[in-house]
Amino acid sequence: MSDEKKRFLLRLDQQLYDQLSQAADQENRSINAHIETILHKATQGDNFEQRQIIGQVINGAQINADNGLVTVTGIYYRYLISDNSPVEPTSRYAVVDAVGNILTLQKI
Repeated sequence: MSDEKKRFLLRLDQQLYDQLSQAADQENRSINAHIETILHKATQGDNFEQRQIIGQVINGAQINADNGLVTVTGIYYRYLISDNSPVEPTSRYAVVDAVGNILTLQKI
């Protein structure tokens, strides 16, 4: 793979930019590097969950801590919280990984 990088203009609304900026800060990356990582992961997915589920944002209300399941696009999955914190029903979570029927969620 070539080290040459292409440049292009990407227009984002302020809310999306702020969300990406916050996520990039949490990963100790620049926004550009964070977006590049997201795009790379999106193109490398080899299963339905990797292609369609990664990056989705869900409400904590979609997570059932009692039975250990989360509903994403009408499908039930088992889940892990990235920092092992308890589920907060009023918070929002991003799907950051999918292995089999287990999703890793990160509070945003």
